[in-house]
Amino acid sequence: MLRTPADEILIAGRFRRGAGTPISTVNPADGTVITTVHAASAEEVDEAARAAAEAVADPAWRELLPHQRARLLHRIADLVEEHADELSALQTADTGKSLTETRALALSAAGTFRYTAAALETAEDALTPARGPYLTMSVYEPIGVVGAINPWNSPIASDAQKVAPALAGGNAVLLKPAEWTPLVSLAFGRLVHRALTEAGLPTALLSVLPGKGRVVGDAIVHHPLVRRIGFTGGTSTGRSIARSAADKLIPASLELGGKSPTIVREDADVDQALAGVMFGIFSSSGQSCIAGSRLFVHRSLYDAFVGELVERVRKLRVGPGTDAATQVAPLVHHRHRDAVAEYVDLARSEGGRVLCGGAAPAGPQYADGAYYLPTVIDGLPNSARVCQEEIFGPVLLALPYDDEDDLVAQANDSVFGLACGIWTRDARAAWRLARRIDAGTVWINTYKQFSISTPFGGMKESGLGTEKGRDLIRAYQRQKSLYWGTAESPLPWAN
Repeated sequence: MLRTPADEILIAGRFRRGAGTPISTVNPADGTVITTVHAASAEEVDEAARAAAEAVADPAWRELLPHQRARLLHRIADLVEEHADELSALQTADTGKSLTETRALALSAAGTFRYTAAALETAEDALTPARGPYLTMSVYEPIGVVGAINPWNSPIASDAQKVAPALAGGNAVLLKPAEWTPLVSLAFGRLVHRALTEAGLPTALLSVLPGKGRVVGDAIVHHPLVRRIGFTGGTSTGRSIARSAADKLIPASLELGGKSPTIVREDADVDQALAGVMFGIFSSSGQSCIAGSRLFVHRSLYDAFVGELVERVRKLRVGPGTDAATQVAPLVHHRHRDAVAEYVDLARSEGGRVLCGGAAPAGPQYADGAYYLPTVIDGLPNSARVCQEEIFGPVLLALPYDDEDDLVAQANDSVFGLACGIWTRDARAAWRLARRIDAGTVWINTYKQFSISTPFGGMKESGLGTEKGRDLIRAYQRQKSLYWGTAESPLPWAN
């Protein structure tokens, strides 16, 4: 069994009770307390960082060849796959997500480790062209201790996307899960700990340190031994981390918020677009940085398309993530549900029309959960606050557009630039739009499809740097140049 006792977190290679403030984790489907986790303290972050630095320097890890580190990554992938059902059940209880989604996330995490292992085994140093009597090489080395700070919406997938390349690069990791959802990260940590133990490697290469961001997160970011930060979360926190990283002169990758446009051209396959738009915003209950939360439909198609969309949205099944029939699960926490509801109230006050949803569902089965009906709103300009700010819930803003220039102007009128969806039969138009839209990822006639082999990142206030892709390990390494002198005579100035 993977269940980590409530009084044990992973600090400096050992499971033990944290000294920080206890955190009660709540099942958002029914409001019950799952368990109480004893968070890490700032002093324990320091202990973990010092142990991690020693682990990085340990010859057992430092001298491990790439194919041997790849073997470790494959073993972690095996363990994640072996325990996928337990991991998905734990994540569903902790986040409210459907079991279908959480199992896919667990298997995705395993796939991330396998891909990273393959990239590691085939990564090459470079013999660069010599420009004198010397041989020149470019090689890569570990950065050292890495801080990985993740959000609550997809814990194990986010954990893998940082831990796998960091370990592949020869580093150690201080992993901080979100305060609301620490359980699956602790279970994941137990699997990594097992793989490290089996391989005879330093177990302090990974610590899992739950707690409040202003305590544990700040301690990780500001610790002098932490030489790189990977962060996924809100833009304001990302700015703060970027400032701290700049003060320390260390690299940081930041995957931040989004207010992604999804575009329906007049020549779109309507059924395909309807299904894709709904999936883009209402899967994961809208709790996704890439959610297609702004819908732009050509004016000639707008009324018919939005009318049919509303009818289909009303039929979506809202329920607990443990029910196989559920399409829209509860939100992660009651406080977050209330924040989403406040945005819908704001839309009403700004003159928006709530076409469907706009409230918690009625009925005793929903009374104690953090549920919110899938909601469609129109009648607002793109400048409205709800069209500009990230709601992170099942709320779709529908807007018409007249021509391509009008569309591009509205779609790009946002501080964010994370993702975009385009629904069209015209390949030339799709290419043209994809290049004009400010977004790090553009989907054409699909949405929310991901590949670990394809880089992912955002523009503008949606972040800095990328994750995934063939070079994912290099982001967790530093580059060094070597010069080998080949001349038989001394350097000329010494004569």
